[in-house]
Amino acid sequence: MYLLFEWMFLYSHPKFNWYFCNQLFYMYNFILIFVFLFLGLILQNIKGFPVSVYKVLNTIVIYFCLPALALYYIPKIEGSDELLYPIGVAWITFGGAYLFFTFLSKKFGWSKKLTGCLIITAGLGNTSFLGFPIIQALYGEEGMKTAILVDQPGSFVVLSTLAIVVATMYSSGKPNGLQIAKKIVVFPPFVTFLVACLMNFLNLDFHDYIQFTLQQIGIVMTPLAMLSVGLQLQFDRRSQHWRFLGYGLLYKLILTPVVIYVLYVVILQQHSKMIEVAVMESAMAPMITASILASSHGLKPRLCSMMIGFGIPLSFITLLFWYFILQL
Repeated sequence: MYLLFEWMFLYSHPKFNWYFCNQLFYMYNFILIFVFLFLGLILQNIKGFPVSVYKVLNTIVIYFCLPALALYYIPKIEGSDELLYPIGVAWITFGGAYLFFTFLSKKFGWSKKLTGCLIITAGLGNTSFLGFPIIQALYGEEGMKTAILVDQPGSFVVLSTLAIVVATMYSSGKPNGLQIAKKIVVFPPFVTFLVACLMNFLNLDFHDYIQFTLQQIGIVMTPLAMLSVGLQLQFDRRSQHWRFLGYGLLYKLILTPVVIYVLYVVILQQHSKMIEVAVMESAMAPMITASILASSHGLKPRLCSMMIGFGIPLSFITLLFWYFILQL
């Protein structure tokens, strides 16, 4: 009885009440990740269900939710040298992938298409579709400010520039600088990212009503993104690419977060929440959009699908490990 009264007293306390509600909100977001992921897996196995609906979901997330989140969070970020840490994650990861798989390619005599496939799919993490819901569930709005930096000036810009160059070169083509620049300039998330950065620089923000609207648009990203991922997950057990899949996931899920952790935490002695989020984002599964890019250039489409299909489920295990390490 005493414990019951003590619990009732704590629950009625404003600070405890806020903490309790906050934890319930994060738990709710985390549950949403799995609910909609498995819902997507179930729907893709229902006969007659239009699985291609994921393309519509991707469009909504990329053209509406991501810009809304950028416009909501980036103007509120306080500028500091520490921002370079989350921004640098994607650039370090992709550069490392290029060096790692170029070395293995020369050692084992891999084809250009295989090498290009692994550089792109293992070199880019799912920092938005998968990363945003997980970071929001674990770190809340403060974590989302960092996640936006990892994704927008990081993963997104790398995807739109270096990844396109690699995809073109390794598919026996020549990169067209003008086409690359055009793709970047007219891409809505990139445009809104620039607008949000300008607002941050000028110390401007939207009216409360507009901020509320942007926040509500951004909130639907979690269920839509995870439903899209679930609809696209494919498991090809008969594939001949198992060894290459192992190399790809070894780099993306294990080596990448190890390098970021050692560089940021051990060598540079950084221990803030921003660094925690940066490390967690570095451990995310391969990016779906990167897989689509590589596949569309004829760079081992089956292996691209396997990197996503096996990378996402396995990443939940490695992410749990890294979250535990970061709490020590």
